[in-house]
Amino acid sequence: MMNIRALVLRAAGTNCDVETAYALQQAGFSADRVHVNRLMENPGMLGDFQFMVVPGGFSYGDDVAAGKILANQMLHRLAEPLNQFVEDGKLILGICNGFQVLIKSGLLPWGHVEPSSAGADATLAWNDCGQFVDRWVHLSCDSDKCVFLPRGEVIALPIAHGEGKFVPRDESILTKLQSADQVALRYCDESGHVGGFANPNGSVDDIAGICDPTGRVMGLMPHPERFIEITHHPQWTRRNIPRADGGIFFQRAFQYLCRK
Repeated sequence: MMNIRALVLRAAGTNCDVETAYALQQAGFSADRVHVNRLMENPGMLGDFQFMVVPGGFSYGDDVAAGKILANQMLHRLAEPLNQFVEDGKLILGICNGFQVLIKSGLLPWGHVEPSSAGADATLAWNDCGQFVDRWVHLSCDSDKCVFLPRGEVIALPIAHGEGKFVPRDESILTKLQSADQVALRYCDESGHVGGFANPNGSVDDIAGICDPTGRVMGLMPHPERFIEITHHPQWTRRNIPRADGGIFFQRAFQYLCRK
């Protein structure tokens, strides 16, 4: 089997790095949990990996804003190696707090860290309900471009966030994301109908996740690493759960990199 290495980036407050490393290992990756301080000391370390995941949690306690401090470290200390990582055809996935980090660092929506424009075109705001939301949701996979997902399928994953409402800067940015096939996931009901009560936070266009123009950088608010085994589903004893949907992200990433 090929030795494809994944880096799980952690910082003070990150609390999903162990589960994320496990999910990567189950898909075939060799996974290393690396503190951002170590990466800032040796940015060339990124060259040893083919996949970087920024996991969920509350990096630096979400002081200032969710993901903002870690995003600033990436902006001001790691911009060049991260941009090179993307240009080399490698993969990046940001989950929940990691999605917030990718948005605020500029890696999303456009796949390029640029301090002068980071966070200018989209943000993740407080949920419309004004509260932290922790429940399972259904999601429609809506992008042919995104390498992490099969278009047309409906999957189930848990969410756990207070600032998960995706908001583009204006209608022109939303149209650009839609026309470039960058809207990867939308909240839906079990039958795949998008919108309405299926949207747990008020995200514009029911967006739960987006990718960059290459399809190789993705961020999403739901937690795929929390549904890697059938027994992770709360109804596994009462329903026929055919698969653990969270594994799809990591399996498809591994298969993609195996083909390169």
